[in-house]
Amino acid sequence: MATIESGRGGLGTVRNAVTLLELLAQGPAYHQLTDLAERSSMSIPTVHRLLRSLVLADLAVQDPATSRYGLGPELARLSHHYLTRLPLIGAASPYLAQVRDKVGATVHVEVLVHGEVVYVDRVDGGVVGPYRESNRVHRAIDTAGGRLLAARASEEQQWQQVLRLAVPEEREAAEAARAEWAAAEWLAHEPDDIALPAEVAVPVLDASGAAVGAIAADLPDPGDETHTAQVAAYLGRAAKAAGRTLGHG
Repeated sequence: MATIESGRGGLGTVRNAVTLLELLAQGPAYHQLTDLAERSSMSIPTVHRLLRSLVLADLAVQDPATSRYGLGPELARLSHHYLTRLPLIGAASPYLAQVRDKVGATVHVEVLVHGEVVYVDRVDGGVVGPYRESNRVHRAIDTAGGRLLAARASEEQQWQQVLRLAVPEEREAAEAARAEWAAAEWLAHEPDDIALPAEVAVPVLDASGAAVGAIAADLPDPGDETHTAQVAAYLGRAAKAAGRTLGHG
């Protein structure tokens, strides 16, 4: 991950701070200072100075028992403020429960951020079991919605971010399928990770035709192509309605 360590203050400091936040978001909940310095290619004094500033702003925390660093609670507050202002959520939310009732499965709203899919809204359906995954962030390539959004991304950088998170075999397959994903009205995918549900997704297009997000539904039986197509049809109607709302926003 590239950093800009030369000079004090300005854009370089902000980029280095963001680099540290991204590293804190990876792997375990808490990280050693020396490990963060090595992974960021920044000096230990620079990392220590930035982390102190992040801790003071509650963007990071330091475990008093181990002196390791993790993400801070201020990020949760800011993210909720961001979501309350996200037009996609307001446009799609009136239709999620209706789609859930039709398909009998959990329905999600997804956005693409730095090569990953962030599930920004959901309505649970069917039997969800004793545990509920309230927050989900996954590699875009592992989800149907992520593949649709990545292939339709207006900036090449977004596609490259998706590929950087993939292993070589996945990158090769994604490059070969990109045009098909970009042209698809809906896409279904069953990830190799059995902890992730299969899903079918459709893009939500704004007035300019850009894909600003996706609406997806879990698929308990991804092998049932007829059922998958029916679910996709319900999702498609909701996505078009949401897109019209965005167009009038």
